Amino acid sequence: MGADREGGARRKSWRAAAYTALGVVLLAGCASMPDSGDLRDVESTPRQDTGVRVFAMPPSEDADPGEIMQGFLEALTSDDPAYDTARKYLTDDAARTWRPEKSTTVLANGPSIEPDCRVGSRETAGSITCVLSGTQVATVDSKQAYEPAAGTYRKKVHLSRDSKSGKWRIDELPDGVVMGKSDFQRNYTSVDKYYFASGTSVGPAGEPVAVADPVFVRSKVDAMTQMVRSVLEGPSGWLGPVVRSSFPTGTALQKGVSGLAPDDQNRLTVPLNLKESRVSASKCTEMATQLLFTLRNLAPTLESVELQGTGGHRLCDLTEQRAETTAWHGSSKRPEYLYYVDGKHRLVQMPTGSTGTESVQVPGALGEGDKTLQSVAVSRDERSVAAVDDYGATLRVTSLTSDGSLGNALVTSKGPTPADRLTTPSWDARGDLWVADRDPQATGLYVVEHGVAKAEKVTVPSLPGRIKDVRVAADGVRIALVVEKDGKQSLQIGRIEREDRTGEAPSVVELRPAAPDLEQVSAMTWAGDSQLLVVGQEQGGVQQMRYVQVDGATLDGPAPGALPGVKAIAASEDDRVPLVAYSDDGIVRLPTGTQWQKVDKDGTAPVYPG
Repeated sequence: MGADREGGARRKSWRAAAYTALGVVLLAGCASMPDSGDLRDVESTPRQDTGVRVFAMPPSEDADPGEIMQGFLEALTSDDPAYDTARKYLTDDAARTWRPEKSTTVLANGPSIEPDCRVGSRETAGSITCVLSGTQVATVDSKQAYEPAAGTYRKKVHLSRDSKSGKWRIDELPDGVVMGKSDFQRNYTSVDKYYFASGTSVGPAGEPVAVADPVFVRSKVDAMTQMVRSVLEGPSGWLGPVVRSSFPTGTALQKGVSGLAPDDQNRLTVPLNLKESRVSASKCTEMATQLLFTLRNLAPTLESVELQGTGGHRLCDLTEQRAETTAWHGSSKRPEYLYYVDGKHRLVQMPTGSTGTESVQVPGALGEGDKTLQSVAVSRDERSVAAVDDYGATLRVTSLTSDGSLGNALVTSKGPTPADRLTTPSWDARGDLWVADRDPQATGLYVVEHGVAKAEKVTVPSLPGRIKDVRVAADGVRIALVVEKDGKQSLQIGRIEREDRTGEAPSVVELRPAAPDLEQVSAMTWAGDSQLLVVGQEQGGVQQMRYVQVDGATLDGPAPGALPGVKAIAASEDDRVPLVAYSDDGIVRLPTGTQWQKVDKDGTAPVYPG
């Protein structure tokens, strides 16, 4: 429950004193309960500098019900770690039983206090019921996982007046907190925590595959300690069925631990309630890897993590360099080349670090120019390439070697037009190849294990329409689908579940929207461990390009510069390489800090490995 911050035009009925030396702002709620007219939003507070911490003021001695409601809602948007000030607006019993950590509801604007608060039957004793209302945007659950939401929010809050002191306090309220979108963006930050894909390993050493699980934490409330606890508590409910944690069940921070922060050597020590005998060296290394990958989101200069057990005994330590060899991590795998089809129908490659525009043909059958191609996908180890012919009818795989030749068709479509046939294929880190058939009479999603096995049809139980585009995440446990229904194209994220039994095809379950406000998604690509770059249109809007998270949250920060007529987009999980697009200007790229640059006016189908 909280107050929205929309800025200048909104009313400000509280007083704020800023102590810049301490980076503190005190908020005091003092608005009156509206007794007539339209609904009124909770008073907004101005946006503060990101380094400023905000603390609320407790209720005044003679606060009326309106001031209690206002002050409580504003206290929920403060940086008070345990909501101690917010609890001062509650009766003693309510303060003990209220569970703010249960959920966060995000509204389009601040919660409105409906003006016709109903006076209780015991009016002489002092009793009143109010309703908070608004339009839902999202919810964050007890594991801090974000999910878009829609519909009307309406919750009752009951206040009573103490017969002895005469003070008004809230005695009944829903668990969790509620606040406007603007307040949410100020109070919370998105952080990827990491687990490992269940039953999956890659490379000669059998490295586990790191999987990002984005959560939202309060950014100025000991965020590093929050994130360690979040990792230890386990993955979000949506991702949980397909990942594992190396921490033993019951692992927690030692009692009283808070304020975790790297030392002056960029080393973080994490005290756990574990005995040395419970943890093998290999498991401890994986545990430290999970934390190092996670905490670098908050402290990019973090270089090493040491895990301590009970009694201060060192369990293990891990450097950044060793972590990258312990687990396969998509955002740390810089691709060697960008690939696209040039005007001579050749598949060509260009070094990712090149500042020029020259490209060379790839070795093997696809570099010869005698095959016409609709789309391609290069495996993540850059040893194989999957190609869909220009009719969209067949999918074939060849090696990127001079003697490589196109094999037999692995998937064939009989759709009436190229646009109704095979999508651009996509590889995961396991080496499995994914593609969809857009044939209206035989729509289906297919996987080819290791790019050589017989294609298997993947079940998608909750598919809301026809698949138009496919991109599998590097980790192989999440997949992005553009789905068409009733003339609209939405972006959906699904969880890939694989059966342990040999011969069982995977399934894609629990689809959820990743860009709910876009109704025409025309292109998309993975652009990080938990984010995608999407090209699409809002209702009645123009084409735009934006970053979105797999959980449906829109990321802060600037979007790529406008680019007309985007037909395809390519990005890497490693953000050090430039974005590349196929547009009205042919192949163009966007190096960091510059404008779009033309690469090849006749080129099509740009891809990075994956």
